[in-house]
Amino acid sequence: MAVLEGARRTTLAFGRRALGLDVPAADHTIAVLHRDESEVPGLDRKELAQLHWIRLMGATGTVLMAISALGIGAQPVHQNPTSGVRVLGIFARAHTGSLAMCMVGTVIVVLAWLLLGRFTIGRIGGSPLHRLTRSQLDRTLLLWIIPLSVAPPLFSNDVYSYLAQSEIAARGIDPYQEGPVDGLGIDNVLTNNVPTIWQKTPAPYGPLFLWIGRGIAELTGDNIVLGIWVHRLLALAGVALIVWALPRLSVRCGVAPVTALWLGAANPLVLFHLIGGVHNDALMLGLMLAGLEFCLRAIEDTHPFDGRAYAWMFGGAVVITLGCLVKATAIIALGFVGMALARRWGLSLRNVAISAAMLGGIALVTILFVSSASGLGFGWLFTINTANAVRSWLSLPTVIGIITGFGGVLLGLGDHTTALLFITRPIAAVAAGFVTLRMLMATSMGRLHPVGALGVAFGAIVLFFPVVQPWYLLWAIVPLAAWATQPVFRIPAISFSAVVSLVVMPRGAEFEVFQIVGAAVATVIVTVLFIVLTRNVLPWRAPRVQPTGQVVAHGAAA
Repeated sequence: MAVLEGARRTTLAFGRRALGLDVPAADHTIAVLHRDESEVPGLDRKELAQLHWIRLMGATGTVLMAISALGIGAQPVHQNPTSGVRVLGIFARAHTGSLAMCMVGTVIVVLAWLLLGRFTIGRIGGSPLHRLTRSQLDRTLLLWIIPLSVAPPLFSNDVYSYLAQSEIAARGIDPYQEGPVDGLGIDNVLTNNVPTIWQKTPAPYGPLFLWIGRGIAELTGDNIVLGIWVHRLLALAGVALIVWALPRLSVRCGVAPVTALWLGAANPLVLFHLIGGVHNDALMLGLMLAGLEFCLRAIEDTHPFDGRAYAWMFGGAVVITLGCLVKATAIIALGFVGMALARRWGLSLRNVAISAAMLGGIALVTILFVSSASGLGFGWLFTINTANAVRSWLSLPTVIGIITGFGGVLLGLGDHTTALLFITRPIAAVAAGFVTLRMLMATSMGRLHPVGALGVAFGAIVLFFPVVQPWYLLWAIVPLAAWATQPVFRIPAISFSAVVSLVVMPRGAEFEVFQIVGAAVATVIVTVLFIVLTRNVLPWRAPRVQPTGQVVAHGAAA
């Protein structure tokens, strides 16, 4: 009995330790990702001149990308507005030149973004001597967004799936049962633009997105170009919500708003994929972050917790759930809101249960209403994993399965990749679930701010997700931009954002190896020459002096 009792105590102690229940706050390793940022003066005259050139540099890059998209963007198979046009059509015939132009533009935008970081985060691990203002960052971001907003889709064909699935819904057919081929027919102009792999696949998106899409389909009909632009307006609305919510969340975490916006909204992944690629992740993230801000107004800003607080909480939970009805992953944010709310009420199992019941009830009613009012039902719950058929190089469990399977082929054991993926992906799902649970516990005990804990949980989910697209990295980077300030986060986040933005190829043409190599060589030459010519104009070298004296954290009283 003594042995069993000792084993029970050891197991219990290990479980509590694993969940973070018995970890002192000072030893909580995730908490070291955050440090309050200091207030610093605005830019001086020299830095304002440098900001002007950085702004024009980024705008030039996005213009080059927009022009190159006329040739190598994801142009529609039918109704291509540049087809047969004497001047504009030349880009489609000069693939190598268009690819080089796109690569040069991409590199210029990424470099401009990194240079802009001089005036937001300064050196990694330190504070900038001066920091640009919110209005200066907003004008820069707007200038960089405009060219990509009017360009053909880049880096993705997903918008054509949106159009086809929306048209299926507009015809009264269930998009969760029928793919574009079965719902519209193989000869339909919308079907022909959908990538072959998805032509027979039902929609994996939530009913809110397809409800909006159905309205777009009824408005634009078979006009593909108009449909693309309206969907891009939807993506821009999502980015606008991100820009609205992110600085407000960052102030709650003691982080400079322009720092959070630089990493989370001006990020090249946002520009290239959410806007250029017209992805609905922009709307999902925007609704999730806006709803989180509403909920935190109830939890952190109202004393006592009165009717106004309940109104903010109700509205925030509804908005987060609407984000889930675009893409299901947004619902995770409600868990962190629930733990923060339970802590506000006084942490106990009873308050956790009440919080979960209240937020779960709000989410359930919202889901029932949208699913019923839209007439789309609940088929989306069974098609969420549709994309798992893709083998993504950014997914850790998928890469491990593929590499191990390839090793088996080399050893003469046969190709067991599919079988290995059935092993690695469930293990990865358990690991992601454990990290998420750990972050929920840290939130409930006040060791982590819910914004930071949510970002860490999303980081684990993306890392262990069976399919990871480049823009999925934003699920973690955007919320963490409002909380995590230390080099251990920022260096990987900046590096991944820059590298992934540079290596993803446009989707509008098939390229030969010699074309890619030639375009890459031209890009390197142009980039080196540009850096040499601007070495005295742009801040390629960071200032060595760090500010001293008393500092005040953002969001704190002076």
